Order: sequence, then C-alpha cells, then structure tokens
Amino acid sequence: MLTLRQLIKIWGEPVGLHHPELLDQPLGPVCTDSRQLVAGAFFVPLVGERFDGHRFLAEAAARSAQAALVATAWSDPIPSGLLHWRVNDTLEAYQLLARAHRRQLPCPVVAVTGSAGKTTTRELIRAALAPLGVVQASIGNNNNDVGVPLTVLGVGPEHGAAVIEMGMRGPGEIARLSRCAEPQIAVITNIGTAHIGRLGSREAIAAAKCEITASLAADGLVVIPAGDPLLEEALARCWRGRVRRVALEGDALESVRPEAPVDRLGGVDACAGVLRLDGLEIRLPLEGRHNARNLLLALTVAEELGVPLAQLQDLQVAVPGGRNRRMELAGIQVLDETYNASPEAVFAALELLAHQAGRRFAVLGTMLELGDQSVALHRQVAERAVACGLDGLVLVMAGAEADAMAAAAAPLARFQRVDTPEQAVPVLSAWLQPGDTLLLKASRGVALERLLPELGRALA
Repeated sequence: MLTLRQLIKIWGEPVGLHHPELLDQPLGPVCTDSRQLVAGAFFVPLVGERFDGHRFLAEAAARSAQAALVATAWSDPIPSGLLHWRVNDTLEAYQLLARAHRRQLPCPVVAVTGSAGKTTTRELIRAALAPLGVVQASIGNNNNDVGVPLTVLGVGPEHGAAVIEMGMRGPGEIARLSRCAEPQIAVITNIGTAHIGRLGSREAIAAAKCEITASLAADGLVVIPAGDPLLEEALARCWRGRVRRVALEGDALESVRPEAPVDRLGGVDACAGVLRLDGLEIRLPLEGRHNARNLLLALTVAEELGVPLAQLQDLQVAVPGGRNRRMELAGIQVLDETYNASPEAVFAALELLAHQAGRRFAVLGTMLELGDQSVALHRQVAERAVACGLDGLVLVMAGAEADAMAAAAAPLARFQRVDTPEQAVPVLSAWLQPGDTLLLKASRGVALERLLPELGRALA
C-alpha cells in the first residue's frame, strides 16, 4: 500500500537510485530474514547480539531485492545497484516503516497486553471480530519489537481488523509498540507479577502495561477488568479518553470507585458452560472463570466495533499449544498449561482444577523472572494448592523456591519434588487412576510438556 516515493518523507532521498521511475513502485514484501528473501523484497537487516543482517546485503542484491535499509554504522561496501536508505537504527526504521503502513490501513487495529492471558484474549478477540471479515492477528511470540511490526506489515486491504499482541520485558517497550501500531482499541487483561524481577513492583508493571495508550487514537477506547486500583491509578496518569470496565458476578469489586464504574457485568454459569450477558447466553469457548473474564473483554471490543452480541453466542476459538488444552491419557483428564506461568496464571489454573470432578493432581514447575519476590510468590502458589484441596502435587524445581513450596505443601496427602519433568512420570504413574484430573503448569524454560509422551506410555 506504500510506494517507495513515500519513504522519502521518512528517510530522505535513497542512495543508488539510477531509475527514478522505480520510486513509484509499491513497497515489496518486507523481509528481515535473509533466508526468506525473494525477488522484489524490501530487505531490513536487523542487528542482534550474535548476528548482523548487514552481512547478507550482497545476497539481497543477488536475489534482486527491491531496496534495503542500511545502518549508518555499517562501513563495509554496499553492493552496487542496491537501492538503499541510510538510517541510524534499522530496528527503529523497521518500526517506522510499519507505522507508515498502518496509517494506510482502513481497518481497525486492536492492541492487547497484560501480565497473563494476552494470547488467549487475542484469540478470543480474533474470533469475536470474524463477522468484520478476515482478521489478521499476531502469531506465536511475535509480540515484541520485531514481531509487532511484522504483524502490522502483514495487514492488507483485504483484512476486516487486526489484533496485535504486545509483550514486554522492561519499561518503554510497549510504548514503542504502541507507536508502531497506533491502535484504535487497547485491552489490558490484568496487572500481575510476571517480570516483577525486572520491573521491581506491581506499580511499575502497571505503568509499563499502560504504555499501550502511548499512541492510542484520541477517540479510542481502553478495555480493562474492573476493580484493580493499581491499574486505575496508572491508567489515569497517561490516558484521559474513554475506558470501559468489565467484571463477572462474584468478582471482588470493593475497590471500585464511582468515577470508575463497571460498564459490563456478566454472569458465569459453569455448569451450563455459558456467560450470561445482556439477556443472552453466550457459550464459553474456553474453560475457567479467568477465560470467561477474557471473553467479556473480547465481547466488549467486538461490540465497540459494531458486531452484535447475538452473532457471537457460539464462538469457536483455537489457542496455541500448551494453553487451555484438555487431553485424555488412559482415562485421566490432563489440563495442559505448559506453555508459560506467572503466579496469577497458576492461581487461575488451580481454580479451574479445583472445580473438576474426581481426584485432582498437579505438576508445577518454576516460575521465572520473579526477582527477590520469587520465594514468597512460589510459597503462595503452594498455599493455594493446599486451599484447593489437591490430592497430590509434584514440584519440578530446586532451590529456595522448592523449599518454600515444600513447607507450604506439607498438609497434602501426596507430595514429591523432582529435578526434571521426566522424573515426575514414575511418581504420577503410581498415583493416578482413571477418572483423575492432572494439571501441568510451569514457565516456558521448564519445558514441562516433555513429560507428556513418557506419561502416556507409562499409563498405557
């Protein structure tokens, strides 16, 4: 949708322009990976700790790239005939390119962030916006400085909406992503303790998540769960526009202030598997009260963009592996939540487990990036497991966190600590029987999913 001539407004005149008529060409597919270079691609060489995409400029020229960006710090010869722009930072330029593309788009852009539930909420919003047409959404881990511009650049005139997930590892990152995507609606799922080891406090996390409003449209909307004072205070410091707050019946709403009322209140009937909202019964596509709240966020976005709730009573949602996945192994129900874990996400998973029929077991692994609060937060998870009345708990962890959890888990009838996911298999094989439910939850670095094939074989 952009032409090369429009890029002159961003970076000035290009170098190596021998045929001025080329400037009227539409921008080719933007490529940051030299392995995916095709003729006519616009090459953006990114620089990382262990790689420098500038080493492939010659390959870009050989493959008939349309043009490229080149950092001013790159001093090696540039292939003759390769049209290029000199920029201070190719990553920053990549994001500027995505923003220029976004400004050509007629479709609404929705941004999603939060300490837990980002990906699930993204997929719920994608499903809820399907009546608008084909929805472009982030995939995999494309929620960072590289992935967000990649997603934005993938949106075209054929799309009815775009849903951009925004993650972070430190302050300032979500503000950059907001400036790249310039969303019309921003959704913050919650403020938890994920990455608290990097940011230091929940207050700092709230401030960082609210950076999503940095380039939110002036007439845009923020959608949040009601009743979190930290989120309300952080949001009030950076956003003066519209806010819609959602809640479920039974949520702790004592802290809700008159100036920040609940706009949407839904009722969950877990037995019927429905969310009751505005006189309608909407089927819950994913299990758990936390996912009902995420659904309420998604429905509010859809309604804002003109989708009638009556069209959304039977949403079909597919979430990536290791999230909200239920499977059966030899008559045992397995709740596969192995993709990642923060304290709030583990609490939600334990609440879901507590409502399952029969005996209930869990394998929990280390939660990473919790800093000096790590031991206390791990202890709280074990205390919650005891409060949920679990029949058995296996910890895949060591060190002070494991010691704290072991002490808190003492009242459980069955408890075991192991060092690797595979070592949990013989323990579980001795405990489990048909009709039981097993939860698996840990941070990505634990790779807890490794026990599933061996457990399946052992139970069979």
